[in-house]
Amino acid sequence: MLHLNDNANPRLADATLDQERPLTRANEAMHPSTMSEAAFTSRRLRNAAYYSDDSTLVLHMDVRNALELLAEAGVKANCIVTSPPFYGQRDYEVERQIGLEGHPSEFISTLADVFDASKAVLADNGSLWVNIGDTYWSGKGEHRSGEAKQSARRFGIRPQDKKGDGKWCVPKQLLLIPHRLAIEMQDREWLVRNDNVWVKPNPTPDQVRDRCSMSHEYVFHFVKERWYYFDKNAVGRTSDTGSVLPPLDTWEIQTVRGQTGRHKARFSEELVRIPILSTTPPRGVVLDPFAGSGTSLVFARKHGFRVIGIDAKKEYCDLMVEQLRKISEYVDQE
Repeated sequence: MLHLNDNANPRLADATLDQERPLTRANEAMHPSTMSEAAFTSRRLRNAAYYSDDSTLVLHMDVRNALELLAEAGVKANCIVTSPPFYGQRDYEVERQIGLEGHPSEFISTLADVFDASKAVLADNGSLWVNIGDTYWSGKGEHRSGEAKQSARRFGIRPQDKKGDGKWCVPKQLLLIPHRLAIEMQDREWLVRNDNVWVKPNPTPDQVRDRCSMSHEYVFHFVKERWYYFDKNAVGRTSDTGSVLPPLDTWEIQTVRGQTGRHKARFSEELVRIPILSTTPPRGVVLDPFAGSGTSLVFARKHGFRVIGIDAKKEYCDLMVEQLRKISEYVDQE
């Protein structure tokens, strides 16, 4: 029997107990394999990459083509964490872009297709984390206000500015996209573990007079199988008795403000802390299929993980590479 004093490390204690437990699927999942260094740095992947080093791959490609390439190359990510384009929020000016489908059901289906394609590159005991927000159906036509903030968010006629279908798409209707996506993922045999709520203490003010101001988004945790790698000790809360409790499913995190330039929808590294640290084993692989400015990749590299980022917009790939090179230099000097 293991005895602990008051100053014992709970993570070390749990690891020791884990070694004494019988080999079950649950315990086996806590000892996941990681992709070999040779496979990660293969010539095929390096030749296809926009940028690569021993711990980083950046692919400037449509996400569907990129996932097909990674699957064919035998890539196995331990953690996929991403914030895909939200419905009708931005025009990224790339071919086959996701987010401007005529009907929200088409958007949900397209997004679920992408995540289904990611199954082939996600380890069986890996996790998929998806940050997704909601939007309202407007039906008002093209934006005509002279307000600078609104002009930045409105680009001609968005899908939700058009006439609706009288069902989902009714003026002033909250579309409930996050949970419609989660239900679609359930229907495709993903397991939904949490609908974590990102609470924003400093949200962008809503210019409305007949409803509450929106101040949250969701970060869904999906898995392929019942047993998967999750290290609560890396992100947990210590109880009064010294045991480690899992993190809460409500995260209060400030939004990134005051940014100018190349990416308009960046989020704080704090938003990916729990997903990456809890579901990526040492030297594991973190994949962001909609990497944007590369926030998730930068956080993962700072903590010694290997990373793969995908984006269809060259400008964002340049931004990713710029940040990741700096991090790689810093990490390599440690």
